[in-house]
Amino acid sequence: MSGHSKWATTKHKKAILDSRRAKSFAKLIKNIEVAARMGGPDLQGNPGLELAVTKAKKTSVPADNIDRAIKRGAGLTGEVVDYTEIMYECRGPQGSALLIECLTDNKNRAASEVRLAISRNGGTIADPGSVSYLFSRKGVVSLPKKDLTEDDVLMAVLDAGAEEVKDNGDTFEIHSEPTDLQAVRDALKEAGIEYDTDEAEFVPSMQVPLDLEAAKKFMKLVDALEDLDDVQNVYSNADLSDEVQAALEESE
Repeated sequence: MSGHSKWATTKHKKAILDSRRAKSFAKLIKNIEVAARMGGPDLQGNPGLELAVTKAKKTSVPADNIDRAIKRGAGLTGEVVDYTEIMYECRGPQGSALLIECLTDNKNRAASEVRLAISRNGGTIADPGSVSYLFSRKGVVSLPKKDLTEDDVLMAVLDAGAEEVKDNGDTFEIHSEPTDLQAVRDALKEAGIEYDTDEAEFVPSMQVPLDLEAAKKFMKLVDALEDLDDVQNVYSNADLSDEVQAALEESE
């Protein structure tokens, strides 16, 4: 779930530790296969593959699994890997909006499962374009604050095309055009600043605050979607305040 708020970071950490680890692995492997199919198996000559492999290693995907995925995606095993990207749009509780990014080898299955998860968990499928206009594709890099100031981070990445640095409590988040993501990463490395995640994501232009009851329904909807094998990412403009997050944690 990408919501660009503190709870999204907390939820991400939790997801890595719990039973979703295997599902997280499967999604990372799928990204490697797609990148290898598009640009070949050579990491040096395929930046997309290098990025997908780096992310998989960060999440402790075994090297054997990564190697097999590269070979399978590049067609070196005789298997055919053919995934289609599909984006679904959804309305959630209290006027919140969700974008559901799928990578699937069976469009009918993906459509059926996504629609079922949405209808069973209080969401409504939205017409194409009725939700997506609320989001922009951005390069997003998240890093721990440690002893850094916002100015420290901004000075390091400003010339690399960074548009803004957001303070998310325990972390900073750098936004750029997706095409400048590599330059931002390089600038951080050059400055000796470590970062946690770097993705091209859909960032909402404005956020919709949810009360506790709406937040419970929203989390149930997101969990159901993220449990689907074909769903790679869920983006939303929902915003949960510190108080709502604390109440959610207490009710678990």
